[in-house]
Amino acid sequence: MKNSLYIGRIAGIQVFIHWTFPIIIFWIIFANLRQGLNSMQITWSVIFVLSLFVCVVLHELGHALAARRFQIQTKDITLLPIGGVARLEKMPEKPMQELIVALAGPAVNLVIVIVLFAIMQLTKLPTDFSVIAHVGPDNFLLSLAIVNLWLAIFNLIPAFPMDGGRVLRALLAIRLSRAVATNIAARIGQALAIGFVFVGFFYNPFLIFIGLFIFLGAMAESEQVQTQTVLKGHTVAEVTMKEIPLLQRQDTIAKAVELLLNGQARNFLVMDGDQPFGTLDRDGIIRALQQHSGNAAVDVATKRDPGFIEAGEPVENALQMMQQHKHTMLIVTKNKQLLGILDMENILEYIMVMNASAASPGRSA
Repeated sequence: MKNSLYIGRIAGIQVFIHWTFPIIIFWIIFANLRQGLNSMQITWSVIFVLSLFVCVVLHELGHALAARRFQIQTKDITLLPIGGVARLEKMPEKPMQELIVALAGPAVNLVIVIVLFAIMQLTKLPTDFSVIAHVGPDNFLLSLAIVNLWLAIFNLIPAFPMDGGRVLRALLAIRLSRAVATNIAARIGQALAIGFVFVGFFYNPFLIFIGLFIFLGAMAESEQVQTQTVLKGHTVAEVTMKEIPLLQRQDTIAKAVELLLNGQARNFLVMDGDQPFGTLDRDGIIRALQQHSGNAAVDVATKRDPGFIEAGEPVENALQMMQQHKHTMLIVTKNKQLLGILDMENILEYIMVMNASAASPGRSA
């Protein structure tokens, strides 16, 4: 994964650390030094943070394994300074399935809390909250248990993108449509976010950050589901651009630049005779112009692993394929014959047209 370091696999799922992750380690060390802690105390603090992120991985693994139960795979888990992200291929749309997947993460944290308290009871370690000042060998497990309990509670806040937002949507979707349930859950989440920001101005500025995070997450989730709702029931053929901007692989970059400047197309299909060879987008043309002469063949800049999709496939599948594999465009075929191309601009224009049609006063009820 780009900007991330691969550290291994767990249950067959790749785990990455984002390049910004070490920031939290340096911040912990800096904060401990400012408090005048010694090297041993700082070491325990760092070990505690690393242990906490192991718990975060287990939390995300809970989501991933629950999703796998419903034949939904997880592409990877990435650790960030603010937590972890399990990238599922998609979220389950059936309410009970989404409820199980959403609750699986916090459930893992609660299991960790129970296990840690059981270990403390067996080993006679202190379980009195008052002993916590700085993390050390005597209160390490207690501190880890408390933070895991806090993580479970925090993640169950009924607001996207927290697990609680998905729990709320799943419960609402038992009686309502997914789109309506998402809209209600998003509005509740945004109301909570505004409350966090307001309180943050008077008490803890960190709450402002949390509020903004929740507000933007709720907005993104609402927009995504609205898009899925608009596209539902429509096929790739309906949004395919059939007037295909073509280049032959031996054509020059100069010709590609000319087509780019003189037309509306931003994505081109590169052919090898009468067979698709690859794709070339505007950014690829600009890069090729910087790195090669205008007389070089477009072959040097062509993406040779284009995505193919059948015209009868749902548009949602095309959108998912483009997002997962970072395709700027897809080659559309019908009965294995070239039909046209599809890019994100096509899809966005189609969504705008469908939204405008739905809002038209002349539309029949």
